[in-house]
Amino acid sequence: MKSSRGRARFGVLVPFTNSNLEPDMAMMCPEGVSLHFGRMGGYDEDKIPDEKQMHGLGAADLDEPLRLLMGVKPDVVIYGCTSATLTHGLQFDSALAERIRSSSGAKTVTAAGALVNALKTLGTRRIGFASPYVKAINDMAVKFLDEAGIRTVARSEVDETLDNEGQGALGTSRVLELGLRADHPEADAVVMSCTDMRSVEVLSQLEQELGKPVICSNQAMVFQAMQMLEIFEPVQGFGQLLDQVGTCNQHN
Repeated sequence: MKSSRGRARFGVLVPFTNSNLEPDMAMMCPEGVSLHFGRMGGYDEDKIPDEKQMHGLGAADLDEPLRLLMGVKPDVVIYGCTSATLTHGLQFDSALAERIRSSSGAKTVTAAGALVNALKTLGTRRIGFASPYVKAINDMAVKFLDEAGIRTVARSEVDETLDNEGQGALGTSRVLELGLRADHPEADAVVMSCTDMRSVEVLSQLEQELGKPVICSNQAMVFQAMQMLEIFEPVQGFGQLLDQVGTCNQHN
């Protein structure tokens, strides 16, 4: 039986309507690591999670959720929303990570920063990009990644406008199709962005069909947290990134 504690603690800040980040983290959690979650707000659950709503989440005060999360003294604090900082830009994402690190004293991972870290660790320069976001956020995501030196050569978007519940309820068959449509001959990898999209469950199948790495927000956060704590045992079944964690050197 896998040990669920004693080695390290991951503290995870989760948008309060997110229904998939916690089960994803539980599936990928390394041996001996315990998971501790805190909910965060700053947006309206009844409104479409567009660029304005996610910008609000990124700018929301984290003092209280972070204070409560620090009660368990996590070794790493993980900021579990990608679009919240994609909508602010690369510099904001780095500054947010530094603010959390300074306030908590813990190592810090952000979802958007983890994507960049994973792609640079793999030496990726060109990607296909998929998400359940509105078009405006996808535009911002492409700009964010471009600022980090990663060029988007193809995009895959949902046909409809999804609310908060709809993003989390997107079935794995839809997520798989979204990932397949994001591929391009020039892409070194495919990125599946959103901590509330069920990408983790289809990573291995996508990689088999595409013949290239597939990186998603939740997988990338686990990978970077493991790097920071020098936990290098592979976590099998969730894509090349975690399969090869022991052979990857940390970018940061």
